[in-house]
Amino acid sequence: MKLADVLDELGMSRAAFYRMRARGKAPRYIKLPNGQLRFRRREFDAWLESCEEPVH
Repeated sequence: MKLADVLDELGMSRAAFYRMRARGKAPRYIKLPNGQLRFRRREFDAWLESCEEPVH
């Protein structure tokens, strides 16, 4: 997945994503030689699941 796809799914701005990434809270990604980021769907889905809060 491209960064734009991740941002769209999360409803998040690029700046907010990079702040989250700087805090170490972003999903795992692959940094290409040209500097672009790519995300594996399964890694993204697992990260998203890990963000779920338990229902009380």
